[in-house]
Amino acid sequence: MSERKNASYTIVQSLMIGDAEFVIGHNPAAPAPYVTWECKDGNNYFWGHYMNERRQADRDLLERAKTELDLQDRRFGRTQKNKDKERER
Repeated sequence: MSERKNASYTIVQSLMIGDAEFVIGHNPAAPAPYVTWECKDGNNYFWGHYMNERRQADRDLLERAKTELDLQDRRFGRTQKNKDKERER
């Protein structure tokens, strides 16, 4: 995989939830060296959340991914009861 960059940040982590991608960018010279973005088509970054520590960025990435997963579950009519039944199989 080639190195990806956006706005002088190097993408250091990526997480796909369905068709949605969330990334962490890092730029040690920036006032806020970490950022999470949602990304479309591998190069369209938006809704940046900027922070000072990697741990904050990791947590934000996971929270954004969980929010998207919950949204997709509602969109496709998957309830917790249905997910529990799927796990029992």
